[in-house]
Amino acid sequence: MPGPLQISGSVSIPEAELGWRFSRSSGPGGQGVNTTDSRVELSFDLAATEALGPVFKARALERLGPRLVNGVITIAASEFRSQLRNREAAEMRLAQMLREAIAPPPKKRRPTKPSRGAVERRIAAKKRRSDLKRLRGDQS
Repeated sequence: MPGPLQISGSVSIPEAELGWRFSRSSGPGGQGVNTTDSRVELSFDLAATEALGPVFKARALERLGPRLVNGVITIAASEFRSQLRNREAAEMRLAQMLREAIAPPPKKRRPTKPSRGAVERRIAAKKRRSDLKRLRGDQS
């Protein structure tokens, strides 16, 4: 766990840019929950980071805008009883979130037109259905 947080093949965040806070968790843990600081908050200053290139940084700031508070993204993890597992969970969540935020935008959809054969088959099927209904109704 110590060392840089690997986001993708070429992008990693140095450990010095990650801020950790620990507090008491309200989750499972029995009597131990009152005495151990197992809840983890991981903070990362996206606006001030040097780990991301200008393109990745702009893309991430745009996509994660609503989640940022003064350019800082915070992830809280308290689902496990141990602080170590909560730290790992928070790191995994931050890495996944940043991976999705810096991903290139999807390619534009190129509009297509149905082939002439497909149009003819569709119209022929409609005509067959129409004839069937027309013949069914006039039997008085």
